[in-house]
Amino acid sequence: MVVLNKIYTRTGDAGETALGNGSRVAKHSARVTAYGTVDELNATVGLARLHATGDLADQLSAIQNDLFDLGADLCRPDMEKDDEAPYPVLRMIASQVDRLETEIDAMNANLEPLRSFILPGGSALAAHLHMCRTVARRAERLSVELASMESVNDIGVKYLNRLSDWFFVASRVANNNGADDILWVPGANR
Repeated sequence: MVVLNKIYTRTGDAGETALGNGSRVAKHSARVTAYGTVDELNATVGLARLHATGDLADQLSAIQNDLFDLGADLCRPDMEKDDEAPYPVLRMIASQVDRLETEIDAMNANLEPLRSFILPGGSALAAHLHMCRTVARRAERLSVELASMESVNDIGVKYLNRLSDWFFVASRVANNNGADDILWVPGANR
């Protein structure tokens, strides 16, 4: 259980922050940048949820919870020392990726195949989901970069990869099952 009764601690005033294992690193470290971008993604999902209803709203809620799990996973280095922690360490698991794949397949079953790239936009929800997609891709790139330097749970990286696909397909659902997608016209303004 997390208890936050004092929001500011002044411990980060010198440009460092604590990781999940208690070690301190620079706030601009690759690990902090990766989980900070996951936090930014979670905020963009919150904006999208303002426009969502039904299944999409419920699924976005689950995604927000997953993103907190992913942030907790990324903020704790040294996966090989998880069994030494005084408490169970939270790591992303394959079933979270599997759930996204199942939802993508279900949404995509009702969509016509694309014959063109689409432009971000259409409905307000679709536009927000496209923003989520691009932030998810950035979080994925930063997590892959981190993984080239330090140990990272590969399931978290897979989750981000699948999640950006989820946002793309969900944006089409939000655009009247693709009927209101805005198609890219190559060279249209030449």
